[in-house]
Amino acid sequence: MPSPDPTPEPETAPATEPAPGGANVAEQLVRLTRRMQRAQKRRMAQLDLAFTPAQSRLLRVVAHYGDAPPRMADLAARLEVVPRAVTTLVDALEAQGAVCRVPDPANRRVVRVELTGTGRATLDALRSARRSAAEDVLAPLSAQQRDTLGGLLATLVDREGPHR
Repeated sequence: MPSPDPTPEPETAPATEPAPGGANVAEQLVRLTRRMQRAQKRRMAQLDLAFTPAQSRLLRVVAHYGDAPPRMADLAARLEVVPRAVTTLVDALEAQGAVCRVPDPANRRVVRVELTGTGRATLDALRSARRSAAEDVLAPLSAQQRDTLGGLLATLVDREGPHR
């Protein structure tokens, strides 16, 4: 009778099957988003930009309004947050010189938020950091793969949803 082998065979991990439906894709998108955020954060640190993601988003939203500065209530609605949260963000950005509060010429009780020159320069730097981060993350893809991915993402982003 053969003696038992004293070295047990290594255990193999069970094969992982892709999650049913879109769960695997959803997980990959979450992981990719985190990777993009980390890459963007590194780029921002290299540029010595100390803005939170929420502050960066507020700058983008204010810029979206162009020459018609938004009211605080407009910002809260667009960001889908309570007005107090916008006040906190505007306070911080105003302290950094990126935005300023201006009275509404038609209604002195209304306060509007404008980008300053510093805010525009900061927004340009933030956009540059985002583009560089995207280039880092997308580097392994060919131009054709990037075009395909861009088309697929555009389909998902442009689709009407409950929060548009």
